[in-house]
Amino acid sequence: MAAYLEMTRAVRQTLVRGFVAALMLQSSLGFAQSPPAFKSSIDLVRVTAVVRDHKGRLVMDLSVRDFEVLDGNERRPITDFRHDVDGLSVALVFDISGSMEARFADAREAAGHILSWLDGVRDEAGVFMFDTRLVEVAPFTVGLKTVPGSIAAVVPFGETSLRDAIAQTAERVGRREGRRRAVAVLTDGNDTSSRLTAGEVASIASAIDVPVYIIGVVASIDNPSADTATPSADRPWHAGLLDDLATRTGGRVFVASTPGQRSAAARQIIEELRHQYLMAFESSGRPGWHPLVVRTRDKDLIVRARNGYIAGQSRPNAF
Repeated sequence: MAAYLEMTRAVRQTLVRGFVAALMLQSSLGFAQSPPAFKSSIDLVRVTAVVRDHKGRLVMDLSVRDFEVLDGNERRPITDFRHDVDGLSVALVFDISGSMEARFADAREAAGHILSWLDGVRDEAGVFMFDTRLVEVAPFTVGLKTVPGSIAAVVPFGETSLRDAIAQTAERVGRREGRRRAVAVLTDGNDTSSRLTAGEVASIASAIDVPVYIIGVVASIDNPSADTATPSADRPWHAGLLDDLATRTGGRVFVASTPGQRSAAARQIIEELRHQYLMAFESSGRPGWHPLVVRTRDKDLIVRARNGYIAGQSRPNAF
């Protein structure tokens, strides 16, 4: 049995490595259709970062001199720096598994709040849903302001492949060049049938620089911040695996059980995307996974960015 489990683990790791490499290759090919901002002979890595102060306020007036990028333990010079990129590209991902039946209207409301904060001229959104497989409901569309009517007719049913759906959606939004990109997942957090682990999904999303935001659509009794929370809510569903997944990609988790909390979560997601810092640096060239740290010289500021990248494939990045 031990030998079988070890063999299964090895096979899964091989498949994941191949999946990540395929995602990076697809992104490279898709990007090649647009004029590159940098020389294609240089392997440049793009990183987006959100900065807050100790009171949680967004910091929006930093320059390239305020940042440091560590590739492993090696400091890398920042070769390009932007804070003025127009347009967002947001993938809205609905959990339609059976456990969402009582919360699905709340999920639609949260998605509606996100869409309401988008600019009708420069921002785009795509809509997806999943149970054990991912389905595109609406392609990425500029000016999408309301949730497609077909979503309202969906009856949640079946098992959940939450982590697999996040990985697949991150790959799709990762192709949307020239905009600030993100995945926003609306779920109760249950995952019953994913093949990928949270760490594997985080590696995939991090490799293509797509932050994952998770809005936990839960009842008040499951929300640790609610007065009606049960004792079990002190160990919330998102603690650990999902929280780590979001953090490693530069995103975050929100727990929302009231209309006000869902509205606030949507506003914070869009505000963060609007105020990302975008920077690029030259990769060391050593193939494989590179741990990455982005920080400011002011140690009192808190930076959120992806925690690594995959080197070994030339991909000039345009902002």
